Amino acid sequence: MDHVFTHLSDPHSYIGLSPLIVAVDDVRTSRDAEGRTVTDYVAVERFRFLRLLRWDNRIRVRMVTTRPGAQLVSDVVSPARVRLRAVVDLTAEETGTRVQERVTATAPALLRRFVTGQARQVAAYRAAELTRRMNDQAESA
Repeated sequence: MDHVFTHLSDPHSYIGLSPLIVAVDDVRTSRDAEGRTVTDYVAVERFRFLRLLRWDNRIRVRMVTTRPGAQLVSDVVSPARVRLRAVVDLTAEETGTRVQERVTATAPALLRRFVTGQARQVAAYRAAELTRRMNDQAESA
């Protein structure tokens, strides 16, 4: 469970873990008033339209370790008043680690369908990619 938590708590791990994230920068780690680890960073989401147009969307992310080794909460602020919260819970099981992610998003009415569709696609991709990465690590260990 520790290696999954370590992987998910590193902002750079999200490059490729999310199909939209192509870069991470301005990473700053601190502690909040409750002593929890807080990591603020900027992620770059790359959107392609009609395979010709490219738009790099810089989003601000605050990731808080709410339960060390067991839970991460990420709040995302994106342009166009899009907000997203992802709560990731890790549970040890006999065969490995169960990862449960709950995502809530708010967006203006004109963007809501697009944001919801992207969030679903990203969640499905991320689950498969995280499984692949953890299996590769286990095989190489």
